[in-house]
Amino acid sequence: MSEQREAAETARGLRDLDYAQASLAYSIIESLLDHTRVVSDLIALMAQVMDEDTIKAITNTPHWQAYLDSRRAMERTRDDVEKFAGMMKKLADEEGA
Repeated sequence: MSEQREAAETARGLRDLDYAQASLAYSIIESLLDHTRVVSDLIALMAQVMDEDTIKAITNTPHWQAYLDSRRAMERTRDDVEKFAGMMKKLADEEGA
């Protein structure tokens, strides 16, 4: 996407955002991201205390595959969250002006 088109979409998005609603959405997203980090840390800790056979058994399940797919999706979402955070900052600056 070209920078001009992206800037135009960002500007249009800012006009469509209500600060209170956007702030609520941002806090929800932030909480979900924090929870995801905590869960990932817990999984890493659990993996450290498991024996190799248990780890192999767990990582060969559809649940593990779904976890990995979800982590990849969250990584792709990171850019969108950063864009949203930038929009929130601009919107907050406009509200304060």
